[in-house]
Amino acid sequence: MNRVLVMNGGGDAPGLNAVIRAIVKRAQLAKNWQVLGSIQAFNGILREPMEIVELDEKAVAGIHYRGGTILETTNKGGPFNWPVKNNDGTWGSVDRSDDLINRLKYLNIDAVINLGGDGSQRISHALYKKGLNIIGVPKTIDNDLSATDSTFGFQTAIQIATESVDKLVTTAASHNRVFILEVMGRDAGWIALNAAVAGGAEICLIPEIPYDINKVLSAIEARFHKDRGFAIIVVAEGARPIDGNQHTISEIEVGSAHVRLGGVAGKLSQDLKDAGCRYGIRETVLGHIQRGGVPIAYDRVLASQFGVKAFEMVLEQKFGRMVSYRHPRIIDVSLEEAIAEPNLVTLDTALMKTARGLGISFGD
Repeated sequence: MNRVLVMNGGGDAPGLNAVIRAIVKRAQLAKNWQVLGSIQAFNGILREPMEIVELDEKAVAGIHYRGGTILETTNKGGPFNWPVKNNDGTWGSVDRSDDLINRLKYLNIDAVINLGGDGSQRISHALYKKGLNIIGVPKTIDNDLSATDSTFGFQTAIQIATESVDKLVTTAASHNRVFILEVMGRDAGWIALNAAVAGGAEICLIPEIPYDINKVLSAIEARFHKDRGFAIIVVAEGARPIDGNQHTISEIEVGSAHVRLGGVAGKLSQDLKDAGCRYGIRETVLGHIQRGGVPIAYDRVLASQFGVKAFEMVLEQKFGRMVSYRHPRIIDVSLEEAIAEPNLVTLDTALMKTARGLGISFGD
């Protein structure tokens, strides 16, 4: 009996369960394969006792429409930076990658399928270079992996953000106010850009285009006549002014892998008031609502395609590679290519040109 271990790390994304289900169902057709799952990514292997579960037909029945992940997830720690408490009470980290590989050998794991974004696939690549049979599946609502046209969860996040813009329009118009909607995306503005176009926002602020607060104010002023009107601003959490930095939140969680972005909506609101905005401003931070709940049909389909492809790569022993969507085909690329550069919004991208054509201001 051959064994494949499935895990997912980083932030959750709508569609994760659909990938897990697809891997299991494809493995059942191959015969003589057992699918196991590691709870909370690499933590399930490195903890004592290990937290490994069997993923059979019963375990994955009906999970394709559920948000989140039955394997849970984490963006803290990892095999190369396992958190340990020092004698003086401070926290440090140690490299447990060799221990991880030895434990996988002990479990007779023939291959690992790692569902994750940029950070997770960097770990995949490092483990592959150490001899582990590992395959990556791209997972991020930010759509910031350049080696694939799209990632599952991204379209669901856009849908949620767009519906939020729709709701804010009605209250903004009723009160003659400016509404700021803060969305996720880290260093990529794809969620904000798509939601602004789909929702009809007047202003969109993204990390790739530092904004001038006075130009943002001018765009707001153009929306009001005799103090009547309204404006919707969609701002990505990683957006920053031309003379400033990204707004971050202090992170005290042990082993946290990223600087936590957030709070830009409040900062933007105050900066607009300081610049002389005389209209009422309200801020809404969408936060984890974007990555929770039921995945839309598109993401379920893409996730299922990724899951089937990932297991077929195991059968073909295509290790050190990641599943990729290159319209209209599901292909695979090297992990090295997958993590080489991020997928960021560029000034010449088609959607940016459309947004400019619609008169959306980017504060530049």
